[in-house]
Amino acid sequence: MRDHRIDKLAQTLIHHSCRLQSGQKVLIEAFDLPDPSLVCRLIDEVYRLGATPLVSWKSNQILRSLYKNATEESMSLPARFEAAAMSEVDAYIGIRGAANSNEFADVTAERMDLYQKHWWQPVHIDIRVPKTRWVVLRYPTPSFAQAAGRSCDDFEDFYFDVCTADYAKMSADLQPLKKRMLAADQVRITAPGTDLTFSIKDIPVIPCAGESNIPDGECFTAPVRDSVNGVITFNTASRYQGVVFEGIRFEFVNGKIVNATCRNAPDRLNLILDSDEGARYIGEWSFGTNNRILHPMLDTLFDEKIGGSFHLTPGNAYEEADNGNRSRVHWDLVLIQRADYGGGEIWFDGELIREDGFFIPADLQPLNEGLPS
Repeated sequence: MRDHRIDKLAQTLIHHSCRLQSGQKVLIEAFDLPDPSLVCRLIDEVYRLGATPLVSWKSNQILRSLYKNATEESMSLPARFEAAAMSEVDAYIGIRGAANSNEFADVTAERMDLYQKHWWQPVHIDIRVPKTRWVVLRYPTPSFAQAAGRSCDDFEDFYFDVCTADYAKMSADLQPLKKRMLAADQVRITAPGTDLTFSIKDIPVIPCAGESNIPDGECFTAPVRDSVNGVITFNTASRYQGVVFEGIRFEFVNGKIVNATCRNAPDRLNLILDSDEGARYIGEWSFGTNNRILHPMLDTLFDEKIGGSFHLTPGNAYEEADNGNRSRVHWDLVLIQRADYGGGEIWFDGELIREDGFFIPADLQPLNEGLPS
């Protein structure tokens, strides 16, 4: 039986996120999807528009075999093919399922860095992000439902509800926050194990409402590169390069992470941060504002949008909100500041903006809708 929720999602991706037009080309890249329904609906809609689809269907199990014994050449060769394809298209849709979310757990940090440096960076950081209209999303699978602590049926309902939100309303609600962030200079963040300061003066601010991420609900900028000082302790676990990191704590001096620890894999953490010079500096800071998402599920695209959270990103800055930092790393790490996660405050130039996950100023009250009191 045809699932019309997939039709609605396909329409959102083609028309809202990619804004695809007749005569344009779109690359659809799919990883470990349980069935091809969404890809087929996307292809149908692309053809209906008079546009051209290009499809890449990938398996993480096969990619694991490629990564485990990778060489610089074995990473560079597919990158050259994919870079050529990415350079041809106007838009990109990346859809990731996961038969096993830990498929890359036994790939060494050195091999994953080869992938980041010689495949991911030249294709995605250098071409896809700055030169296409792109959107990335996850797809519901049993392992995804398990990570979220839900049954498969319940998780599917949650997934389609969150991913097909009213993005026009979301965009309107984010505009006052954008205005306040553009006017701000000094930011101070406090939470258990956290007291951090930095400047966002003269850095652009980007409200996100379904254009590049599904689901969405964030407003991001970047700290002035050398302005970050203090300490932060993240209360949300993060899966990166196949490894789950817990209790990450950073100490900053003049923008640089000078001490990095975590509860379970500190050596692997520091190998990532030593990937290149920019990996120990911050490339993004963002409020999470999607109040349909309340708890982490070890998936960055969902966790970074959690209502009452923010994320701070070691590594590459986006050109839209650029502080000049460059790296092959871009790792969104989440701190939830609602009272049920320990609370916390965010201040702009001495004004309390958010307390325990709730925005305080009157013009930001719509962003509190749906948050549990």
